[in-house]
Amino acid sequence: MNNKEFTSELSRRLGYTIKDTSELIASLLSGMTQQLQEGNTISVQGFGTFEVKKKAERITINPTTKLRMLVPPKLVLNYKPSSVLKDKFK
Repeated sequence: MNNKEFTSELSRRLGYTIKDTSELIASLLSGMTQQLQEGNTISVQGFGTFEVKKKAERITINPTTKLRMLVPPKLVLNYKPSSVLKDKFK
């Protein structure tokens, strides 16, 4: 399912226009993005938890040249599904 199909299905279920539904989705994603950029955790009951984690710097080895390289620390987005969602796929 792509974005257009998702928006159409959601607008049909909610009874809104596609334009209004698209704006709702954009607003939701914008709010989530802002909260994650501030370092907050987002929990959606029955779906899961989104959080930003910091990966520490590490040393890797290029398999071709055998050179050791330092990979700097970075922030990554982590998603952990809820137990309710996990149970639906068992």
